[in-house]
Amino acid sequence: MRGLAQLRMRIRMLLRRGKAAERLDDELEFHLEQQIAENVAAGMSAGEARYAALRSFGNPGLVREQARATWNWGGLESIWRDVRYGVRTLRRTPGFAAIAIVVMALGIGANVALFTVVRSVLMKPLPFKDPDSLLRLYEQSAVDDEFPFNESAAGVFAEWKKQNHGFTDMALAGYTGYNLSGSGEQLPEGVHAAAFSWNLLPMLGLQPALGRGFTADDDRPSANPTVLLSWGLWQRRFGGNPAIVNQSVLLDAKPYTVIGVMPAWFAYPDARMQLWTPISYKYSPKDMETLDSHDFLTIGRLKPGVNPAQAVAELSHITLTIRNAHPNQAFISKAANWRPLLDSLVGDARTPLLVLLAATGCVLLIACLNVANLLVARAAARRKELAVRTALGGSRMHILRQHLMESLLLSAAGGGLGFLIAVGIVRWFVSSRHDLPRAEAIHVDPVVVGFTLALVALCAAFAGIVSSFSARGNAVLGMLQDSSRAHSAGSARTRLRAVLLAAEVGLTVVLLIGAGLLLKSYARLRSADLGCETHNVLTMTLALPDARYHEAAQRATFFAGLLARVRNLPEVRSAGLLCQNVPGSGYPGDSGFVINEHPPLPPGKGQYALNNCADPGYFKAIGIPILKGRTFDDTQQPGHLTQIIVSAAFVRQYFPGEEPIGKHLRTYGKPGLEIVGVVGDTRFSPGEAPRPSMYFPLYALDDVNSAALVVRSDRDVTALALPIQRLIGEFDHDLPVSDVLTMEQVVGRNTVDASFNATLLLGFAAISLILAAIGLFGVLSYIVAQRTSEIGIRIALGAQRQQVMGKVLLDGLRPALFGLVFGLAGSLGAARLLRTMLYGTRPLDPTVFGAVAAMLLLVAALACLVPSWRASRLDPMQALRTE
Repeated sequence: MRGLAQLRMRIRMLLRRGKAAERLDDELEFHLEQQIAENVAAGMSAGEARYAALRSFGNPGLVREQARATWNWGGLESIWRDVRYGVRTLRRTPGFAAIAIVVMALGIGANVALFTVVRSVLMKPLPFKDPDSLLRLYEQSAVDDEFPFNESAAGVFAEWKKQNHGFTDMALAGYTGYNLSGSGEQLPEGVHAAAFSWNLLPMLGLQPALGRGFTADDDRPSANPTVLLSWGLWQRRFGGNPAIVNQSVLLDAKPYTVIGVMPAWFAYPDARMQLWTPISYKYSPKDMETLDSHDFLTIGRLKPGVNPAQAVAELSHITLTIRNAHPNQAFISKAANWRPLLDSLVGDARTPLLVLLAATGCVLLIACLNVANLLVARAAARRKELAVRTALGGSRMHILRQHLMESLLLSAAGGGLGFLIAVGIVRWFVSSRHDLPRAEAIHVDPVVVGFTLALVALCAAFAGIVSSFSARGNAVLGMLQDSSRAHSAGSARTRLRAVLLAAEVGLTVVLLIGAGLLLKSYARLRSADLGCETHNVLTMTLALPDARYHEAAQRATFFAGLLARVRNLPEVRSAGLLCQNVPGSGYPGDSGFVINEHPPLPPGKGQYALNNCADPGYFKAIGIPILKGRTFDDTQQPGHLTQIIVSAAFVRQYFPGEEPIGKHLRTYGKPGLEIVGVVGDTRFSPGEAPRPSMYFPLYALDDVNSAALVVRSDRDVTALALPIQRLIGEFDHDLPVSDVLTMEQVVGRNTVDASFNATLLLGFAAISLILAAIGLFGVLSYIVAQRTSEIGIRIALGAQRQQVMGKVLLDGLRPALFGLVFGLAGSLGAARLLRTMLYGTRPLDPTVFGAVAAMLLLVAALACLVPSWRASRLDPMQALRTE
């Protein structure tokens, strides 16, 4: 009870300190008056009585402080006094405070923003049930070690699921797409989709936000078609109307019953997905039994207590058994492989995000060094004030605490502004990079707020403690001497400022070289020769629904008729069709083959090449040269597939020193396709070398229902986009057109990661360069101000102004030179870490290193030029009057 009463008293004293202070003053005044009255009664005069009362009573101010100390909130009161003193001190130098706050805001804001992204993408657990037990399962190719993480074949997956003992369940998924027909005023559109086995959602522990998920009955070839909508498609296309559940939508001209809507955050396998269908309905029974067609994603959930390596080793044994049972099928895999599901979803985004996070860490460290340097210079300018306060009884600890409080106030203000900057950066990041894996999970949460507070404390401690070294020692007389005309700034402070500036410049050099390497790599990537024309070439994709175009002859007639009409449009120079990705837009798929004229390969060995299909005019339309032979002739029609065209890389790899024309390939289920032409190499990605490729005649294939239309013009080809789409609408008004892009846009879309990473790192490097320039300028300005008297004496004694300017300029450039040397040395290691992100650029590129060194020296010279020029322009008489 006594402790409770004391607590109540402390709280009351905390909340009512003003009234308590008034009562304390009244009580002290009462006792003092009483003592004075007693002294007067003893025969003293009024003045003597008062002096005697004060002598016996003691210092009223000290008594007041001692009494307040018993209220047990002295620490808070002392801190509050330090806060008020720090605010008053910073208000006297608003320019310094503004610069320091902005510098801290930039460093903290960038770090908080990148931490938010990295944590959300790489560290935050997946929103699934027991996500740590979920594995993404792969097959290891037996033909080429380039594919250790190959997709799964449906037949192999079936055996895995049947024979394994380490997984509680396994599910299968595959990428696909549909034509979503319009209704009312809506236009048809092509949508990205996925098909997965019915047990995927239960295995992940998920339920649709609206309606139900798939059941085993839905996942049968004979079942009525059903579909799950994404939240975004439901809102955009159907106005968020819950009545859509159990209604039908037309996908590829077939009615599908909407059974549910997935949560807004669900985006498996990636953010492009807009709807999902059962896998057994989408793919034929033959597709689901194949052993060597690697088209599917497999997910497994480990049994409790089972080690992933052991479970996957069992799958590898099953895979090898299947391979041994089919020795003539070379493309059956030799083993299984795995990754955590989170790692598979993140993919290649991990390294660039970690590089950018490290870059923001450098920016923050530079910001802290900058503020610390400004505090050092500011403390040097206030050394006489600090000396006087020390001489008057101020303790070293109290002065240090006030110094740290100033650093904390600057960091807190910078942290608040930086947090607002971070929120803006995160919103911009999500809107501009919605294609980033797990983009839907990126948002500011309490953990991010806590991280911001921790950064504020860390920055305050770092900047405050580092800068406090300049005020060490208790030699009051020495500080007073340092502040006199006879002395310039202390050498210890000068060395500390030089070290901080050198570290700041060194980190800036590392960032600049990293940004320079990525920018040069991006420039090489954009200028890479795709092997075709990219100027004034337009592409667009269309897919014919099987329900309406179920015969190969119907599809061939549609494509041929459309091409004839497009070629007759004004301004169209040439046009063609390609059934897979155009050059630069991604991996088109591959197929194995056998060369009839070559000896049989050893059992279990195979050879493969990228495959594509095209109409005879495609090569001319996109500018791929025919090096030998010719293109397809008119005999290549449905049911009559006899010809094939190969690329130059195909000839180099599989026909070295031979004539390929007239040779025959056994592939695509055909016993012997004659090679009738050799065309130039193309790249499926700007950053990939050309690979062996095969082209099949589009009209002769039985299973091709989608194609990319390629149109070439002598003028701005974008003006043809709408006329061609209207023309397609005349053929079939329900047929959507997607991916309407010029070839320049295709290349840009597939180099967006390199562009984004280089631009962002360049932004951080530019911020660092500006901070380094500010640091050089600010600190050198402080030094010149401190040495005004000394410089005036030098000029008065005959020193040339050019000499003064040169000496001050050298004082500023010296730490920049040391920082440049250390930065170049540190960049040697940092550049090697960027090796996997570079294309056509060496990590130790001398051009980049030389350009960064020259730019850094130029910026440093410009930052130091103004203070050194001011120093050389000093009036000696005016300088000697300055204290």
